[in-house]
Amino acid sequence: MGINHMFRKNKHQSLYVGVFVAFVWTFAITVHAQGISEVKTNKSFLWSIEREKNTIYLLGSIHLLKTDSYPLSKGIEDAYDNCKKIVFETDIHGMKDLALQTKMMTLGLYADGQTLEQNISKQTYASLKKKAIEAGLSMAVLDRFKPWLCAVTLAATELQRLGFDPNYGIDMYFFDKAKKDNKEITFLETADYQLEALTEMAGREEESFLKQTLKDLEVVETMFSDIVDSWKTGDVDRLESIMRISFKCHPDIYDRLVIQRNKEWITQIENLINQDDNVLVIVGAGHLVGTENILELLQKKGYKIRQR
Repeated sequence: MGINHMFRKNKHQSLYVGVFVAFVWTFAITVHAQGISEVKTNKSFLWSIEREKNTIYLLGSIHLLKTDSYPLSKGIEDAYDNCKKIVFETDIHGMKDLALQTKMMTLGLYADGQTLEQNISKQTYASLKKKAIEAGLSMAVLDRFKPWLCAVTLAATELQRLGFDPNYGIDMYFFDKAKKDNKEITFLETADYQLEALTEMAGREEESFLKQTLKDLEVVETMFSDIVDSWKTGDVDRLESIMRISFKCHPDIYDRLVIQRNKEWITQIENLINQDDNVLVIVGAGHLVGTENILELLQKKGYKIRQR
């Protein structure tokens, strides 16, 4: 199986899942051993900052879903209807750009005859080989991939098998809807920036990222169902507990993929406050829970935020 064949079914899916892997990574296998209790609420993963001139809505997104995840709650749809401007985490259209896909493959492949086996531990390589065989992927192909791209590929393959699709993600749903409704669309960061967040990881970080992805994929079906259910019921405490346990041994990756991006987005979100129009901001749900999440950072600046 060649490299091009592995990405032929949906040429932007692999990159989109790459960003999503950072979200899935938040909810590691350890949560199932801890027996975190589930608390049902009557809220959704939507917050608002209500000011004199306008309202800013903050919606946590699940980047991949199944068709049966719709319709969404009335509260979420109403928030969208009340806004003229929709702000997304990243440039979704830009993910489809062929130049970006080419860059992803260029940055994700070893050069000068190096292989993945030479750059990760024997234990991690053995776990990868086992998972690749189960997924029907060629190790001859994967051995050319750097750890982060290998993790992306495995996640894309497994989630596609389970029926999860970025085309049904909250981001894509509202992106297509906003285009159709001629709403103003902007982004907090470029797709190229998200790619760099993965490609600039140090070797040790990359292997940790791959190892955690391999662990997550062992329980992804049950795990993801739990995540989606918590998202639907607005169970913030449960998701926050999951995040805290998951990232306990990986603070560097949490800082790179979550905290630093949160901090960079705050200024942009503040600029939207007190404008004349209502705005809906959509980011991965993992950015709205946990240490130094977006809601916490805004509250520290004095903004009053209400979960809806």
